[in-house]
Amino acid sequence: MNDTLDIITMPFFRRALVAAALIGFTNGFVSGFVLLRRSALSLGALAHTMLPGIVLVVLITGALTQAGAFFGALLAALMVGLGSIMVSRGNKIPQGTALAIFYTTAFALGVVMLDYVATGEDLEGWLFGSILSVGDADLKVFFGIAAITLLGSSLFMRPLLLTLFEPSVAVVQGVPVKAVNYFLFTLMIMALMASFQAVGAVLSIGLLVVPGAIVAMYTNNTQWLFWGGGLVGAIGAVAAVILSVPLNVPTGPAIVIVLGGLFMLAYLTSPSQGLIKHFRKRRNTEKISHTTQN
Repeated sequence: MNDTLDIITMPFFRRALVAAALIGFTNGFVSGFVLLRRSALSLGALAHTMLPGIVLVVLITGALTQAGAFFGALLAALMVGLGSIMVSRGNKIPQGTALAIFYTTAFALGVVMLDYVATGEDLEGWLFGSILSVGDADLKVFFGIAAITLLGSSLFMRPLLLTLFEPSVAVVQGVPVKAVNYFLFTLMIMALMASFQAVGAVLSIGLLVVPGAIVAMYTNNTQWLFWGGGLVGAIGAVAAVILSVPLNVPTGPAIVIVLGGLFMLAYLTSPSQGLIKHFRKRRNTEKISHTTQN
């Protein structure tokens, strides 16, 4: 117990906790858009495009740095994500199909390029997360992403929601629907990029999907879906980082496991659609039916 307290008070661990709070809140907030747009699978595909972006930067610079890996992954995700939207405009190819073509091709190129990278083993930290190694410069990047994402979402919340719920009405009211879709996808990609430092490219989609799904089990209020998702994401990420010390488990998987556990708890106890409520309702119906028959 004392060893755990000593580790928690260390500077590197305090930075990790701040990073977890920033990343968790940002991803939890954006998870509301992911849920409403039903784009979890699309973002899951984009998570796999981080590998070729990181490998390409290593090939160009000859070194694996945090800044290089971040911007390489961001550029690759933006090119594939926004490119799939562009290709699907005005033709018969759905965005999902274009995205599947782009991300599988990009991932295959990343696998091929790995043979030419001398630091291939060091990529494991980026694939599965390494939040304990964040520095002051990383915290500034996370804060910048959080500020841009939250400010942009708040300022353009009305056109964003109108485009998601009633795109035809949005067009009539003069909302540039195409531009809003590009903007929304960019916000989600930026949040995804922030999460891969915490949980890695492989597990990053979990931090961007689960918080909103947890809140949705308890409320239909749209505002709560965003701000509540942010709180759940931040609290869950911070709690997981702390629990990873006494349990001796990697922080990235710990964050996703904790959030997954919270979702299962929400699925069981949701007052409107929980499994416990479903069984109680079914049992009461059977009792009423049995009483009526008698």
